[in-house]
Amino acid sequence: MPTKLSLPTDKNAIRGPFYVNVPEAELTELRRRIYATKWPDRETVADASQGVQLSTIQELARYWASDYDWRKCEAKLNALPQFITEIDGLDIHFIHVRSKHKDALPLIITHGWPGSIIEMLKIVDPLTNPTAHGAKASDAFHLVIPSMPGYGFSGKPTTTGWGPVRIAQAWTELMKRLGYTKYVAQGGDWGAIITDLMGVQAPPGLVGIHSNMPGVVPPDIDKALQSGNPLPSGLSDDERRASRQLDFVYKHIGYAQMMGTRPQTLTGLADSPVGLAAFMLDHDARSLELISQAFAGHPGGLTRDDVLDNITLYWLTNTAISSARLYWENKFSFFAVKGVSIPVAVSVFPYELYQAPRSWTERAYPKLMYFNRLDKGGHFAAWEQPQLFAAELRAGFKSLR
Repeated sequence: MPTKLSLPTDKNAIRGPFYVNVPEAELTELRRRIYATKWPDRETVADASQGVQLSTIQELARYWASDYDWRKCEAKLNALPQFITEIDGLDIHFIHVRSKHKDALPLIITHGWPGSIIEMLKIVDPLTNPTAHGAKASDAFHLVIPSMPGYGFSGKPTTTGWGPVRIAQAWTELMKRLGYTKYVAQGGDWGAIITDLMGVQAPPGLVGIHSNMPGVVPPDIDKALQSGNPLPSGLSDDERRASRQLDFVYKHIGYAQMMGTRPQTLTGLADSPVGLAAFMLDHDARSLELISQAFAGHPGGLTRDDVLDNITLYWLTNTAISSARLYWENKFSFFAVKGVSIPVAVSVFPYELYQAPRSWTERAYPKLMYFNRLDKGGHFAAWEQPQLFAAELRAGFKSLR
């Protein structure tokens, strides 16, 4: 499927360049399976409260089978420098784009689920080539975008133990291997947890992190929300609103509970492309609304091709189950304080899973160097609002250059 690379004698070597080249037979088989989908009955409600609506997934399938062109995505990926290196016994795939500006700040960005490196493609040029996007040469970054273990073109763990802590350690090794002695890290979703843990580990060279899904919820509040116990008194309006949002999230993340306890049971996701698509679409209510609008002919932030580029990557790499195991491996609360002591920048997007209050953020990150609330953007901020997201990273890391 991807182009094979010759194995060097040094297992720590950077192998590449790596190119994606999917055999046409695999794309033909994908379309055949889409056409052969056995459909469920229509939902019995007039909204998405029962999950992805039949009209949305049927329109996605129609477009996927008849109009979508994977080769365009393949060309975008192959236009970027991609490499493989073995870390801790596992192949790690990553994009590595060095800026032409000599004083660029090295930055490693981590995606989440149901995301991938596809989420980050729109921010590559704004971050590495800022002068073409209205920013200054002094705003430039050298960019490293790895695929997490079990995701995309990275290797699939065959033993247990590849949780967020180990991934954070692997990213430190990757940056060291690339020769970066001073760098920053960024993440949302799983990337936020991994980046927080890099901040906890505080390896030499990591001078700061940025999060668009910060882990700032006080442990007592997080435990109360997950157990259904009463919240402590004296919360501010922002803290009460965040608590309500988190209460909703904890009650509506069935996908996370399934992947966290029984990932191997989700075999149907490896067998049915439309089943995989429906499962991936139902991440959070606002993102589903955005995607549903795109397939209804009203794109806003994400296009039909954006969505299908990401789903098709999961399908072609057969990573539905291997990616799900990260939930099983995880031992951390998604949103609670992790204990980060290095400098942190936070961007709060209005349609994120919860709106992090500044009060919690200041307590969670004692070296908070930047905090900003945005007026648009959601959970997949880099994907939905790339120019805004890039501007946030420039501003957030400015003091560390």
